[in-house]
Amino acid sequence: MSELKGKIDFTLFISATNANPNGDPLNGNRPRINMDGYGEISDVCIKRKIRNRLQDRNQKIFVQSDDKTDDSYTSLKDRADSCEELKKEMSNKKSANRDVCAAIACNEWFDVRAFGQVFAFKGIPVSFGVRGPVSIHQAVSLSPIDIVSMQITKSVNSESGKESKASDTMGMKHRVGFAVYKVMGSVNVQLAEKTGFSQEDAEELKEALKTLFENDASSARPEGSMEVRRIYWWQHDEKTPAISSGKIQRGFTIKERTSHPKEFEDYDISWNVEGCKEPEVF
Repeated sequence: MSELKGKIDFTLFISATNANPNGDPLNGNRPRINMDGYGEISDVCIKRKIRNRLQDRNQKIFVQSDDKTDDSYTSLKDRADSCEELKKEMSNKKSANRDVCAAIACNEWFDVRAFGQVFAFKGIPVSFGVRGPVSIHQAVSLSPIDIVSMQITKSVNSESGKESKASDTMGMKHRVGFAVYKVMGSVNVQLAEKTGFSQEDAEELKEALKTLFENDASSARPEGSMEVRRIYWWQHDEKTPAISSGKIQRGFTIKERTSHPKEFEDYDISWNVEGCKEPEVF
């Protein structure tokens, strides 16, 4: 495994067509929207999809979702205990070393050395945290979104008896007609050196981002309704480039070609920052 060559910045443009990119459980699972009417996708949601894609690529993942687990463990504590070396070190009351525990966890699981993780479990004398080098912003749509709501009904009873809800019980389903979301992220070299996040790991992350919505179909996001349309990837030569991440992200010029964009091509997206290394564009 080779050391990370330099700081990485990246930007994704994601399209959503008749899909609910990220429902808000506190608002009837309607697509997330900010006070100005722009759609949002939480950073937690994006990291979940990255973890799923890395799992599909045979990487060991610590924080697995219950419906995609690839082992027999039903909790994070059980998964942590499955690593005998980590369990032995964490259980040593007298001489447990947090740095050693963190190094073991980072070596064992990709998402720990990428995103970081807190290891604090009941009955374990030592707790520790790992700060990961990969940071992801919440995604924000390029234009205000329109949320379409559809009333639906059930065709069968869930349970029998008088107390059960009838088969014609009403419900609501929400979706975004069309939107393009911008996702921003970076990889910090100094933190990568601490967790062991390597250049090979960075390449794995890049490939996961390219295929972010593969194997992610659901009722809320039918197959093909969510797509990664364009990726900008900057691999700098320095650990701390002269051009900041903020300036790189502000270098985008985005113009609407129509008053109501209905497809990705209705946006004219370009990037230019003088003196900055040109990105790879996928």
